[in-house]
Amino acid sequence: MLTISSVTRATHPHPVSCHDAATACSPPAEAAAAPPSTARLAFFHAALYLLALARGFHNPCSEAFGADQFAPPSDPGARASRSSYFNWYHFFNSCGYAISNSALSYVEDSVSWTLGFAACLAMTAVYLPVFLLGTGTYRAEQPVHGGGATLARLAESSSLAARAWTARAFGRKDAICTERLLAKEEVEHGKGLFVKLLPIWLTSIVFAAVVSQQSTLFTKQGSTMDRRVGGIVVPAAALNCVVSFTMITLVPVYDRAVVPLARRFTGHPAGVTTLQRVGAGMATSCLAMVVAALVEARRLRAASDASLVDRPGATVPMGVWWLVPQYLLVGLAKVFGDIGLDEFFYDQAPDGLRSVGLAMSLSVLGVGNYVSGVLPKTIKGKR
Repeated sequence: MLTISSVTRATHPHPVSCHDAATACSPPAEAAAAPPSTARLAFFHAALYLLALARGFHNPCSEAFGADQFAPPSDPGARASRSSYFNWYHFFNSCGYAISNSALSYVEDSVSWTLGFAACLAMTAVYLPVFLLGTGTYRAEQPVHGGGATLARLAESSSLAARAWTARAFGRKDAICTERLLAKEEVEHGKGLFVKLLPIWLTSIVFAAVVSQQSTLFTKQGSTMDRRVGGIVVPAAALNCVVSFTMITLVPVYDRAVVPLARRFTGHPAGVTTLQRVGAGMATSCLAMVVAALVEARRLRAASDASLVDRPGATVPMGVWWLVPQYLLVGLAKVFGDIGLDEFFYDQAPDGLRSVGLAMSLSVLGVGNYVSGVLPKTIKGKR
């Protein structure tokens, strides 16, 4: 649908090359004068929402499916193997992000969006048959209770646990009666997932909002800076590949060097606990924000010295490479925090709901992205 929407545009403006960093790039006037129709916009946004829906279905299920291929929890080496699996899963994800943020961004910015979307379509067409070829060799254990029954029991026990907690919190007389509706196993089932996981989920939103700045505020910063490298103008979105390259570099180091070293001191199969790993990611994300604030202060000074304040189309005389340190720190934070959150929610979920646990981890990133998108608008409105 995205490929079709790019082919059927009302206008086909040619990409504009920016050779003068002091001036803004703008499309031809005749291209800007023909806005897309309502039907074309609706088709385009439907494609985007379908893509988001597909990611919501695919990401948690594929990651949980891969982790389920390892030995059962009774195997002493299973925990360490699964922890290593999460590292390498994100490693190869980062490889894909690096290609999309560098090569595809350049193609879409300098050649055509149609070619970029068509390349993604071709890769998907190759990926699906290759995945299906291994159908007979995949390990797919069925839970004792059906997946739907497990989810229904979880919803029922969680609802009753919430009612019991509310009754106690407000001093209602039916609190004890409400608690008696829950069997001991059901109480633990509901509380174990939500009462214990909800604080982790809520606090992780702050971390997700911070690391999501790479694709919102950081990209906006880069679009106003001098992005020339030789004779090429680097697309602002391509700066995100710094995060991907950081993860590609550091994930193998963490998995093959840091984990064995930490295991000698802690005795933990994964070197450190998942919550300790998430905490390290949160601390690193705080440091990234400190560096980002210092760089932004210098960018504003450079804009003020050049009399470019309140001129969003102008290019600030400051190299875009000033942003690299904060991107590197965000990449390091994701090595700890993103992978740690996935592993934590997977481990805490019951056998029949592993994908639901990973969906909770993915929902943290989703809410964090929304918060990240709201922050720049809120700050702009306060100025």
